[in-house]
Amino acid sequence: MSSQTAQAAPPTRRLPRWMTSFGWQILAALVLGLVLGGVAMSLGDDAEGNPNGLHATLATIGSSYVSLLRAAVVPLIFTAIVSSIVGLRKVTNAARLAGQTLLWFAITALIAVTIGIVLGVTLRPGAAASQAELATGDPYTVGTWWNFLIGLVPSNFLGLTVSGSADLETGVLSASPGFNVLQVIVISAAIGIAALKIGEKAEPFIRLTESALAVIQKVLWWIIRIAPIGTLGLIGNAVAEYGWSKMGSLTWFVAVLYLGLALVLFVVYPILVRAHGLSVKQYFSGVWPAVQLGFVSRSSIGTLPLTQRVTERNLGVPRGYASFAVPLGATTKMDGCAAIYPAVAAIFIAQFFGIELTIVQYLLIVLVSVVGSAATAGTTGATVMLTLTLSTLGLPLEGVGLLLAVDPIIDMGRTAVNVAGQALVPAIVAKREGIIDLELYNAPRRGQAFDNEDDAPAEASAPSAAPTEAAQDEAAPAAR
Repeated sequence: MSSQTAQAAPPTRRLPRWMTSFGWQILAALVLGLVLGGVAMSLGDDAEGNPNGLHATLATIGSSYVSLLRAAVVPLIFTAIVSSIVGLRKVTNAARLAGQTLLWFAITALIAVTIGIVLGVTLRPGAAASQAELATGDPYTVGTWWNFLIGLVPSNFLGLTVSGSADLETGVLSASPGFNVLQVIVISAAIGIAALKIGEKAEPFIRLTESALAVIQKVLWWIIRIAPIGTLGLIGNAVAEYGWSKMGSLTWFVAVLYLGLALVLFVVYPILVRAHGLSVKQYFSGVWPAVQLGFVSRSSIGTLPLTQRVTERNLGVPRGYASFAVPLGATTKMDGCAAIYPAVAAIFIAQFFGIELTIVQYLLIVLVSVVGSAATAGTTGATVMLTLTLSTLGLPLEGVGLLLAVDPIIDMGRTAVNVAGQALVPAIVAKREGIIDLELYNAPRRGQAFDNEDDAPAEASAPSAAPTEAAQDEAAPAAR
């Protein structure tokens, strides 16, 4: 009887795919954020001049999501970099792979910054900006070569900092903790190298670090899944804070910047992929989940676990090499934030203030973008890179405030390009060195990018620069 009842039971109704799709959820959050931001802006401030309830709610949602991402940055960088460095012990030609990786980081950055300069000079986004609508403002963080060099020296074990301020009227003191990502990278690299040199005695520490990395990545997946809520708050707050008029005045700048980002992502990268004998379609289908997440999370560090996952499982890069190249790229390889954006933004600021740039200054933009990309590490990377570029060129730093109104919008595109490049370079280097798994690269995609379950056998997880046929056969099902 029970079996007949079970057979007669109607099939469970499932929600349409578009309602459960992460991409559609993000798109809905973007639209809803724009609408709620417009409503909050129309309500105006309350009687005491403070933001209204809706505006305050949107600001709290957006800032809370960013805080969640920032909370995961230090432990994620530490465990990822230490694990990646010690993983090189099982990779042959590690020094050559590292050198090739840095070389291609520089090559792609050079191409990206050149595109940014050409677009900035020919399309002149600064000439179309309204002098009446935009106001200058001091940047909250400034990047200089001197600060960059000083920042490499750790002030404490975890690179933690505390900034304080005092209200002169009330005498209230406030302090907020922070961290210096450059110092975290230096500390992590030093510990990873030390563990690599010690050898067998460091094995318990290595296993603990790898286990901690897996736990942190799991927590980060939970944060990633609520990205639509964070996106709603960030976009809504931007509209309520700056208004349509200020954002509209920067429409041409946004269009020029996104044109440059699109040229790099959809023209330059496919050319490099095709030039190395790889399928462009497979590259995009493999890397797209990470690009999509980078677009909505606005954090290369936050997207790091997924970027490494698609680089290994979809693009066929050996885990031993990917675990080194992808974390390194997430902190130093940023074609969007460190190449296209500072080039277009610096030219925009120069045109806005009526300053003519010289050939030497254009060459300095190229130099800063190719050499100084490490200064972009962290969640304020684009701002640091822009101020570094402006200070090198001698342009007014107050120009950074001109672009704050559209920063959440342009940061999405910048991060998406960053992530795509961070997966592209390891794939290119792996192909050039003959260690890429073409069976994985060309395998059909299952579309389970956000599944954090690791189906790969333990044997397949061991880093190897030259996978055996058995290892390839074991790893192949994980990509299908």
